[in-house]
Order: sequence, then structure tokens, then C-alpha cells
Amino acid sequence: MPLPFSPPVRPRASAVRPGELAFKLTGLIAALLVAATILAQTRPALADPVRLLALGDSLTHGYGLPDGDTFPDQLEAALTELGYEVDVLNGGVSGDTTAGGRARLEWALADGPDAVLLELGANDMLRGLDPAQARTNLAAIVERLQEDDVPVMLAGMYAARNLDDTYAAQFDAIYPDLAETYGLTLYPFFLEGVAMDPALNQPDGLHPNADGVAVIVDNITPVV
Repeated sequence: MPLPFSPPVRPRASAVRPGELAFKLTGLIAALLVAATILAQTRPALADPVRLLALGDSLTHGYGLPDGDTFPDQLEAALTELGYEVDVLNGGVSGDTTAGGRARLEWALADGPDAVLLELGANDMLRGLDPAQARTNLAAIVERLQEDDVPVMLAGMYAARNLDDTYAAQFDAIYPDLAETYGLTLYPFFLEGVAMDPALNQPDGLHPNADGVAVIVDNITPVV
């Protein structure tokens, strides 16, 4: 009755002298080392994280919030959770206007951002500054970034409803006009879903609390 499996056939031992065996092993090890070196040199390096600069005012900086709860921190965490390798740089300065952002732009660019999320203008509006000048400042920032081929996402702002209708109309038109003129991605209202909600703002009624920032991040992440 035949066996279900053929018995293993042992290979014949070849007659190799000790010195010859050592020579062969040494050659094999050298070949493996050369191969490992070539692989290490040709293997593509891991890509560095994308550096996203959030350039803005106190809404970006995180007025009244601890580290970890600010807009850049929460946005970075959200993007990382989605599988993106990204560093969100906090370029927010409390109280900053479009003129201030324009003045410090070169300093902000020293970090070498790959993209910029531009959130400025709220303080211009609250101080009643000329909307035409705010637009000029924002346009100058965008043009400087586009010189370096840095993609820009523009986060818009709406004028407070207690302001003059003419002023409000002029201010509100800044962001869609800039987006159309320069081909920018526009997020129309940075405080969408948060403004005027006491549960999502700090006691001053102007700055989001940690929960408010979470709402902003949830809303803006799909656009980023």
C-alpha cells in the first residue's frame, strides 16, 4: 500500500573543507551588508508632517484657553485622528487686526508653513475700521503667500448686527470677494454655530470656550 506522502529525501552532503566554508560565509555576510546599505539608501524617507499655519487673532490664539483647548491644538488633533500627518502652528495674536497680521507676516513665514489658514478681521470690525483698508491688508497677505505658492484658506467673519447697515454690507463682502479674486478656499464664517450661544462662549460673549472651539473644528475640518 503506497504511503500517503513521500518520505523526505535528504540532500547529499557536499564535501566542503572548513576554510572554504568560512570563505563562503564571509562572502555571504558581505553581500548581505551591501544589499542592506543599498536598501537603506534607496528606501524613500518618511514624509515630514504638513505645516499648517493658523494666522489670526485671539480666536486663533486661544484667548482664555489652556494649551490643548485652543483652535490650533484641537484642529491638529482632529486632523491627526483622520490620519493626516500635520503640525498646526499657532500664529494667533490677541487683539490683532489685519494691519497687524500684515506687519508680522514675514516673521510668521519664518516657520516655513506649507499652507495657511487666514483668520483676521474681527478686530477691524469691532473697532469700526475702514472695511476697504481691511480688504487691502488681507489682499496683501494673500498676494505675499501666493508669491511663495503657499495655499491659503480664508476664514471669514460677519459684522456685528448692531453696526450700521452700510458698514456691515461692506465688511461682509470682503471675504467672498477676496476668495473669488484670488481663487481661495473660503470658510464663510469662522464662528458658525458658536456666535451668540452662551453655552459655547466665555463670559465676555466674544471668545469661544473649549466646547465652542470644538464646534468650530468640527465644522471647519471637512473644508481644511
